[in-house]
Amino acid sequence: MQEKKWYAAYTRPRAEKKVYERLTNNGFEAYLPIQHVKRKWSDRYKWVDVPLLPSYIFLKLSPREYIDAIKTDGLVRYITLTGKPTPIPEVQINNLKILLNEKDADIEIELSRENFKPGTPVVIKYGAFAGIEGEVVEHRGSKRLLLRLDNIGQSITVTLPINLIEIETDKQKK
Repeated sequence: MQEKKWYAAYTRPRAEKKVYERLTNNGFEAYLPIQHVKRKWSDRYKWVDVPLLPSYIFLKLSPREYIDAIKTDGLVRYITLTGKPTPIPEVQINNLKILLNEKDADIEIELSRENFKPGTPVVIKYGAFAGIEGEVVEHRGSKRLLLRLDNIGQSITVTLPINLIEIETDKQKK
C-alpha cells in the first residue's frame, strides 16, 4: 500500500465547504480548517463558521488517489512549488487541528501572507497547546507564536501568554 501524504489544493471561491463535502462523500480524506467568528450584519452581530484559509483545502492522498481527487467539482488545482506538488508535513496539519479545536482557550488566530524571517524556535510547554513548536515574532509590542505552513504560502500567528512558551535550546540557530 502506498503512503498517503497531505497536499493543499485551491477551490473555487466560496466553494470550500461544498468541495469538502464532495471529497468526503467520494471517500477521500480531506481537512477544511474552519474558525468560528463574529460578523456584523446591518442590524446585528452573528457568529458564523468560515474557512480559515479562503479557497484552500487539504487532502491526504496516495499517489493513485491524487489524480482522481482533482476531478472533484469545485477543486481547481493543487498547490505546487517549482511545478511539483509538495507534501505538507503531517505535524503541521495536526498543529492546525489542535489550534482550531481548542474551544475554551482565549487565543486569537491571524492569517498573514507576510514571509516572516526565522526567529527564535520555541515550544509551548504548558496548557492545551503543549508540545506545539513554532517561532517567536516581535509584532506591535507583543510576542506571537508563529506556526508556519510553508508549503502553501501562508503563516498562522497565535497570540499566547508568554509564560506558556519556552525557548527550544536544542534547535536554536548558531
